[in-house]
Formats: sequence, structure tokens, C-alpha cells
Amino acid sequence: MKKIISVILAIAMMISIVSVAVSAQEEKFDLEFAVASDLHYNPPREELEGPIDDPIYWYANRRAAMEDESGFIIDEFLRQCAENKNCKYVLISGDLADDGRTRPEDHRAVAEKLRKFEKETGKDVFVINGNHDSSVESKTTFELFKEIYAEFGYDKAITEPRDDCSYAANLGEKYRLIALDSNHPTASTEDGMTKDKLNWVKEQVESAKADGRYPILMMHHNLIDHMPMQRITSRNFIVRNHFLTAERFADWGIKLVVSGHEHCGDGATYTSALGNTIYDFAITSLTMYPLAYEYFKLNDDVITYERKTIDSIDYKALTSTVSGYSDEQINLMKADFNAYAKGFLKAGVQYRLALGFSKEKMGIDEDAIYYGVVRTAVDGLVNLLEMPLYGENSLSELALEYGIELPETDYKTGWDLATDLVAMHYDGCEKFTLDSNELQLFFKAVVTILRVDVADTADALTLMKAANKLLGTDSVSTDITKMCVQMFGTYSAAEYVIMAIVSPFVYMFINDTDGIDDASGSFPGYGTVNVQNNIANIKANVADIINGSATHANLVIKYLLKALLVVLTAIK
Repeated sequence: MKKIISVILAIAMMISIVSVAVSAQEEKFDLEFAVASDLHYNPPREELEGPIDDPIYWYANRRAAMEDESGFIIDEFLRQCAENKNCKYVLISGDLADDGRTRPEDHRAVAEKLRKFEKETGKDVFVINGNHDSSVESKTTFELFKEIYAEFGYDKAITEPRDDCSYAANLGEKYRLIALDSNHPTASTEDGMTKDKLNWVKEQVESAKADGRYPILMMHHNLIDHMPMQRITSRNFIVRNHFLTAERFADWGIKLVVSGHEHCGDGATYTSALGNTIYDFAITSLTMYPLAYEYFKLNDDVITYERKTIDSIDYKALTSTVSGYSDEQINLMKADFNAYAKGFLKAGVQYRLALGFSKEKMGIDEDAIYYGVVRTAVDGLVNLLEMPLYGENSLSELALEYGIELPETDYKTGWDLATDLVAMHYDGCEKFTLDSNELQLFFKAVVTILRVDVADTADALTLMKAANKLLGTDSVSTDITKMCVQMFGTYSAAEYVIMAIVSPFVYMFINDTDGIDDASGSFPGYGTVNVQNNIANIKANVADIINGSATHANLVIKYLLKALLVVLTAIK
């Protein structure tokens, strides 16, 4: 019996040892590195000042970036990379300093942080410029940028110096980094992709392959759409002719691209007609919510990536450098720094949007004949956004007057909802359906706000004022709208037609169905090959297009039929 037990134990130990060995083998990677983007470093102020009427985030700014804390966030990022023994390299895909074009001293401050990191850890940093960093006409020229960051990629370049800031350098034994300057030489934000740059990338890929290395591309602008029709809705944040460029890059042999610029944490894929898939990771701004960077691990079989966040900073150093923080602010930071950053972003976004409603931003002259009407519309919109969503004197009560029932949520105001949706975009977690509470609340709140605001604006017209006085009512427009609701239903045919037009776009925005998780996941490594033939690849691409088109067509038909039903009901 004892012999049997001994044999069983021995077998169990052998299985355990083999399992550990297999696990260790599976977890062996040839290359590991961290990627941060859009550091937007700002030198901390001596004392906080702020224009926002908010008990906590009164010092937030229209960029919604944590400017005074930025240097301390960068320090914490580098500290995490230093503590990670397997992290051999740090990549930064542009916008190192917020005012980098005009303040080279800010670049020098960032470079000093990177220099200290390299000296203390022996790890290498590789940077590329962003649209905030340099231009041929700014104080920080391309040459000065390369001089300031000479130790962070340019000193390891295996390529000849260029007029722009591009270079290529080896990463470990099997990979080569192609750092591409995707910026326009003068225009801010706009991409500067040219035939010369494309040819240069192709040359570097061919050179990497000849040396037995896999190419990894880093640039500031996005390669693939990270929001619906990005080239139209946010055209300066993505390279021109992006589908054709992605097709070329994929077929040349590039599988992994890291970019930034859009400030959203989002992974996207594109598969060429030949079946080669390329992955573009837009890395969110390090100094904005969600205060994140990506950590990559690569071998021939698989590439894994993991979202990592900055959950704390050196608060003692912060308060000793910048005065004006309250105990409540510091305690909230210590309790949940990421949640604090989200509140800061929401306050900044609200401030920026509210600024857009000012007569100065809108270019409205107070002497203009239409000033009163426009001012009424804008003020009414702002008031409705600030109104509580639930309870007495709330938007819910107004909505019920128009036959609209707002779903119950934890949101407090319209601003709270709107800015939270923006925060979700930055976080890259837009995993909703059109029937979700968040989207239903958004749509129904928008309809309510439009109805109330349009009625109030109409009543501001001289003719309507006279009609109200003649009929002895507060608002003829409101009365007519409510009467139409009672006669024809809660939503008008026109509103359903608008939904038919808008819903496919909204669906693309909220449903990230490209098959790759934005925050953490894995995909096939450079050593894997496409086993399908070209016909199968083309069929798969066509099937994806047909399925997507069918979904969008279904949404359009659904709302058009509802519009038709309203019209038929009215005719009866």
C-alpha cells in the first residue's frame, strides 16, 4: 500500500514539474516593452489657479489634462517600468511636452527624467515626435528635437539621419523599431504622410527582414480608424489614405503599430486582401484619464498586451512643489487616483463644451438681429444640461410632459451623462447596445432637451410673443408640441428619420466589434503565417462588409418603418 501511495505521489510530483515547465515555456517571450503616448508634460505651477465653479476640480482646464500633476505621473510611469524586471525598453509615441514647439526647455525637462531612468536602470527609451513637439518653423525645430532626445533612439539608429525625425533601431535580437515621423512639417495636428515616407518605411521593413528581424512601427498619428469614419470625423488624427496605407504596411510585413494622438485607448485591426492582418494600438494620453499605458510581450507565436494604469503619485512631492491643493483633493487622490482623474477630465470637458456656447466663441454680435433668439437657445440648452435628471424640477419631469420616460441611472445631470460618454471613449470601453440604459437615457434626454429648447427659442420670436399674449398662454410652441404628442405618439416621424440616419453611426461608435480587446489581450505573433488562400481572404473581408452593412440596413429600416407608422396613424 505504501509503495502504491509513493508511486502516486511521485507521478503527481512529475506531473506538477512538467506543468510548471510547460507553463514557463509558454510564458517565455523574446521581447517585452512598455508604450506610453501623449505625455503632454507641463512644468508645475507654484500655485493652483482655476476658472471652474466646482468644489473639487475648480482648477481643471479645457484640455482636461492633469497639467500640474503631469511630471509626477511621468515619474510614476518610469518607476513602474524600472521595477518591472522583464521590461527592457520604453517607447513613447509623441507629444512629450504640451508646449514643446515653443518651449524647448520643457523638452529638456522630460529628457532629464528619461536620462535619469536610463542611467539608473540600464534600460533604453525610444521616442518619436508628435504634433505638439516640433516643426520646421517653430522654436523647437526637428534638428533641435533630435538634439534634445539624442540619447533616446537617435543614438541607436541604424539609419542615415533624415530631414524629419524618423529613424530605425534594433529592439533585442529579433525585432526592429521603425520610428516614423508622421507629422506635417508646419501645420499643427495634421498628418504629414508622403510618398517619400512610405518608401522609407518599405526600405526599413525590407532591411529588417534581410537582417532576420521583425518590424514594429511607432508613429504619432493613427493608422486605422479608432472611431467611425475617423478620416472624416477626426481627419487630422489619422494618416491620409489610411486603408491603402494599412494594406501596404500589412503586406510588407508589419504586424504591430503603436500610435497616439487621439488620446483614446483603442486597438484596431485591418486585414489586407492577401490575408495579412495589422494591429494598430492608439495609446491613450498618459496624463489624462485613464492614466494608462500598454505593456507588450512578443514571441514568434503570440503577441500579448496589457493595460496598466498610474494609480498613485508622490503626493508629498506634489504638494511641496505646487501650493493650493486642499486636504479633500489630496485625500481623494490617495483613495483612488484614477477616479480623481476621471472627475478632472469630466470637469474639463464640460468647461470646454460650455466655452463653445459663449457668444465670443460663437461669433455672435450683441447688436445682431438674431442675437436674442440664439442667446435664448444657448442659455436654454445650458440650463437643461445643468438641470437634475431625476426628482423634483428635473429633466425627467419635463420629459414626462412630452410622453418620454427616462430610464433610471446613477447620472445626476445631462452634463454628467455627456461627459461620462466622452470619458468612456478615452478609456476605450464603448461596449454598449442601442438598448442599453446609457444610450437610451442619452437619446431620450436629447429629444427632451431639443423639444423644450426649440419651444423656448420659438417663443423668443416677436411673432410668437404676440401669439402667446393674444392667446393668454405661456408658450404656444410647447402647447402645440404636447398636442402633437397626444395625437400622433411620443416620437414624431421626423425624429425617427433622424434616428435612421444617425443610428448606424452611433452603433459603430459604441460597438467595438473588430475582434480585439482595447485594453488587454493577445493576437498571433510575427512567426505565424496566414494559411488561407487569397480567395478565402477576400471572401472573409466581403462577408464582414456584408454583415456590417446588413446590421446598419436593419437599423435604418427599423426606424424608417416607425416613421411610416407615425405618418399612417396621422392620416387615419
